[in-house]
Amino acid sequence: MAVLTSEAVVLRTWPVHEADLVVSFFTRDYGKLTGLAKSALKSRRRFGGALEPMTVARAWFAERPKQELVRLDQLEIIRSPLSAPVDQMRLTVLSFFAEVLEEILPERDPQETVFRLIVSVLEQTTVEHPWMPLTYFTLWITRLMGLLPDIAHCTACGEVLVAGETSFNAYADGLFCNVHRAGNANELSADSWHMGLKMLRAPVGAFAGEAWPRRRGADLRRFALQSLERHMERKVKSGQMLGRIVG
Repeated sequence: MAVLTSEAVVLRTWPVHEADLVVSFFTRDYGKLTGLAKSALKSRRRFGGALEPMTVARAWFAERPKQELVRLDQLEIIRSPLSAPVDQMRLTVLSFFAEVLEEILPERDPQETVFRLIVSVLEQTTVEHPWMPLTYFTLWITRLMGLLPDIAHCTACGEVLVAGETSFNAYADGLFCNVHRAGNANELSADSWHMGLKMLRAPVGAFAGEAWPRRRGADLRRFALQSLERHMERKVKSGQMLGRIVG
């Protein structure tokens, strides 16, 4: 049974038996996997500190014949979410990343661009600046999953959209012009529309120096999250928690 290795991001863990853990982790080379980590709660040498959600680690694991779970042998920390200051807001944003990836990624399907996305936004997610990487991730994961139509044009008629005259609704993908605006539509502000177009053309680091209060891009985040939830067919719990934290 050959042991494989890859960079990985820990998504979720849950206990089984006395000291074992089942671990959901997203690898750069093999996609999302679920593994059994024997004695993980007792072995600091093999797993110590590396089982927190959103830990970037080097993983060693092996396929098990006729078993859905891989055998997870070791995680070696590359970047821990606990190596920087944490507060409730940052922890909830990290939980949001983990929950969305856990729910939306198929098993054993390599997604190199998604892996690069999550690593890059984790580097930018700080106590002082959680909103920009949250906005960037929500928009880009929607696009990479094929759920984001061209936001420069009206989904209904294909005409070029105009800043300040753009809307979205909870029951349809994409953005709409005023002619095809639904009765229950939400406005997408001119700033958010322009920012969305910019974000789809530039890396997350390009926005690191910008002031980003929590209200900036709130409608853009809501637009992307509605698309995700519509296709996931459920609400993202950590997304609802973010709403409660900020009021």
